Amino acid sequence: MAVILESTGLCPICRQDVNFVANHPWLRDSFLCSNCGSIPRERALMVALEMFYPNWRELVIHESSPVLRGVSKTLKEGCANYLPTQYFVGQPLGEIFNGVRCENLEKMTFADESIDLHISQDVAEHVFDPSAAFKEIARTLRPGGAHVFTVPIVRKQDPSRRRAVLQADNTVRHIEPAQYHGNPVDASGALVTIDWGYDILSYISEACGLNTIMLYFDDLQRGLRAEYIEVLITRKPSAQRSAIDI
Repeated sequence: MAVILESTGLCPICRQDVNFVANHPWLRDSFLCSNCGSIPRERALMVALEMFYPNWRELVIHESSPVLRGVSKTLKEGCANYLPTQYFVGQPLGEIFNGVRCENLEKMTFADESIDLHISQDVAEHVFDPSAAFKEIARTLRPGGAHVFTVPIVRKQDPSRRRAVLQADNTVRHIEPAQYHGNPVDASGALVTIDWGYDILSYISEACGLNTIMLYFDDLQRGLRAEYIEVLITRKPSAQRSAIDI
């Protein structure tokens, strides 16, 4: 198979000198680290985490819907207070199912101001009530904490667009043709409920009152090149505001 893109450098996740190689034009899923197999958005999130929260190993970190590689694996191995959760439909929230705590971002069971960092990787495009999810994230964050996450900004400058809604009888009404992404706990996939644009920043602010910044990286020496690898950081002001809270 032809090589589309190749570079050498230091992987932000495994911290090894590696080759980054893509054998497909869709770099977002194919530009892999030759050592740990990470993809660009995972490496971008790790860079952002190290930039803004280099003490992440000492924090209480909740990750929604982690996978078994990349940032998730690094957090699990490096953070003593790492709390991975999955949403298992029909299972009691806050309880352990198949060895993993069940949580729904729209109505989490975590106590107020109990989490330093919420991490999510391509999850926000799958929730039916993102406003509720962002409110819950704000509620459970400690002062000075943050939600560090990736989400495909597919609409860019165009307004975000709903694809599906959950009706009162728990049936799904499709506004756009059904689209699914991979799901670590369901082979049928995760339904895409919203196509986000750059207006996600104002959406979060209106939902929960917190400010969000968006980062975009392009650095071949760290394997950072692909479409839709923006990293968003929603920050809760600390009790004593500092420059980073603004």
